[in-house]
Amino acid sequence: MIFIIALIFSLAFLVVTIIKFKIHPFFSLLLTAIIYGFFTGMDIELIINSINSGFGDILGKIGLIILFGVTIGTILEKSGGALVIATRILNVIGERFIHLAMMLTGYFLSIPIFADSALLIMNPLNKVLSKKAGVSYAGTTAALAMGLTASHVMVPPTPGPIAAAGILGANLGDVILWGLLVSTLSLIPCYFYATKLASKVTIPIIIEPIANVKRQPKLNISLLCIVVPLILILLKSVLEYPELDFNPSLFKTVLSFIGTPVISLLIGVLLSLLLPEKLDEKIISSKGWMGESLLVAAPIILITGAGGIFGKMLQNSGISDLITTGFTGLEIGLFLPFLLASCLKSTQGSSTVALVTTASIVAPMISVLGLNDPFLLTMTVLSIGAGSSVVTHVNDSFFWVLIQLTGMNVKQGYQILTAGTFIFGVAAMFIIFIITQIMM
Repeated sequence: MIFIIALIFSLAFLVVTIIKFKIHPFFSLLLTAIIYGFFTGMDIELIINSINSGFGDILGKIGLIILFGVTIGTILEKSGGALVIATRILNVIGERFIHLAMMLTGYFLSIPIFADSALLIMNPLNKVLSKKAGVSYAGTTAALAMGLTASHVMVPPTPGPIAAAGILGANLGDVILWGLLVSTLSLIPCYFYATKLASKVTIPIIIEPIANVKRQPKLNISLLCIVVPLILILLKSVLEYPELDFNPSLFKTVLSFIGTPVISLLIGVLLSLLLPEKLDEKIISSKGWMGESLLVAAPIILITGAGGIFGKMLQNSGISDLITTGFTGLEIGLFLPFLLASCLKSTQGSSTVALVTTASIVAPMISVLGLNDPFLLTMTVLSIGAGSSVVTHVNDSFFWVLIQLTGMNVKQGYQILTAGTFIFGVAAMFIIFIITQIMM
């Protein structure tokens, strides 16, 4: 019983310190892990070992992956490459399908770029096109927000899904492949919500003067730094499928190397350097774009490391033995990660923190829950991603960025964003459950 009480108390402590006392999630997770260790009677040496190994092991696997992903996104955003991609998608789909255009553009941009930043990039276009097409600004905003949310919580190289996959030991290529499928299908009900319900909300459109812009990079160059790493990671995953049984060759060796996530994303970083007009101090210095990407990535990496500490503390405390007894004969499976992530997301706001923390808590329980099959590990990551979108409201910075940019009030924010993220998360979990029933 002490383990359950300690876990509940620790999670409550984590939420209160983040929300009420505004303590940084890294320190909250670290303190929570230490408190849990003492609460369950772990000796001091084991607690210290859990801190060191938990932090080092997880960052040794995914620290650089997160950094490179953030660097690609930063350069893509600063160079104007993200705007080029967004504009082309809108032009191809056309004003007639403005909701679909905004949803797909948001979805694609949120893979390399944080949802908040992508929203800042897209909002001016959203305003202009909504007014020109004569459609509800609220509806197109809902479509954009759902697209941003979908890939943010499910598709690497977004940091949250990368961290969850690393903590659980899931194959990153499989997470990308299934994450693309699940998140895309989950957007179908969100599309109808945006066009049929959210569009009934009235938000005035105020068009601001357009500032002078510098020369933008070409579309094909802008796409390279996103598409190439994803393709390389997916190809490596295909090579590793035991059913295909590829013979050893130089091609397989090379592809296995460059398809390793850390190398693939490093290649993406190098390709992103083709976007600026010239590589000068503004780009590569410690105060330039690359230096800025380090500042952006550092908190995420630290939070991920603290999540690894919490997970290692849970593992070393012996809670798995208790879970084994408690879950015997109880087929809760993927719903536990989903529900836990939903609770953490709703209470503290950050999807990334919910992803990392849930993965850390669930990791010691994987075998007990019957989720240690490689396919089920992938589905576990996605179920955590689905939960980490339920729901976005006033404790999430994305909520405030959205309502401040669009001019909507808090009530309208709940109608458009909170309801939309609930629909997405529940739909995603339902699809994951169906896929699992079919595949297993």
